[in-house]
Amino acid sequence: MNLSRITARGQTTIPKKIRDEAGLIEGDILAFEIAGEHLVVRKVTPGPDGYLRGLSETMTEWTSPEDEEAWRDL
Repeated sequence: MNLSRITARGQTTIPKKIRDEAGLIEGDILAFEIAGEHLVVRKVTPGPDGYLRGLSETMTEWTSPEDEEAWRDL
């Protein structure tokens, strides 16, 4: 089992082993939903219309060089 803690700002890090096994890379979009007592996280594959690609470009709140350095080895 892999664990991750949620910060005071509501952020968490997906453990490297899980990222590797799920094929997650920088810039991927994740969808979250509640299913009963479970939190379900899914990788979203952008469709041909480019909507999600455009959406991901607006999600820049954690992409500063300082954030990248702080989270690089997690």
